[in-house]
Amino acid sequence: MAFENPGRDEIKKILENAGNIAVVGLSDKTDRTSYMVSQALQNNGYRIIPVNPSVSGEILGEKVYASLKDIPEPVDIVNVFRRSEYTPEVAREAVEIGAHVLWLQLGIVSEEAYEIASKGGLTVIMDRCIKVEDSILIGKR
Repeated sequence: MAFENPGRDEIKKILENAGNIAVVGLSDKTDRTSYMVSQALQNNGYRIIPVNPSVSGEILGEKVYASLKDIPEPVDIVNVFRRSEYTPEVAREAVEIGAHVLWLQLGIVSEEAYEIASKGGLTVIMDRCIKVEDSILIGKR
């Protein structure tokens, strides 16, 4: 069956119920899209958990973790800023930690990651920007 993103109503519910959003590939460089999107989400009241094995310390005032498995608390959405070929491994980790949603950012698509995550019970969103969806569906909190 061909992949299809959830409808806007379902995406809105996902965002309204999101607690922790782990951002895989979040850069500490302020001019990067991952940083700007995460900062905007944070400004709208979401809790961001940075995941980047190349950065230690904090990004946007939050402790950085090397992998999803290192996060010591529940994760609702795994938001991915990695190239498509790296997403199947992220999907496996997202299933392992019991996340609810695997969200691949704009321009990122992986049928394999979709198969892994959906078989693991996760809702999958691909090739969509979480910041744009939040702005359209929710706006300022």
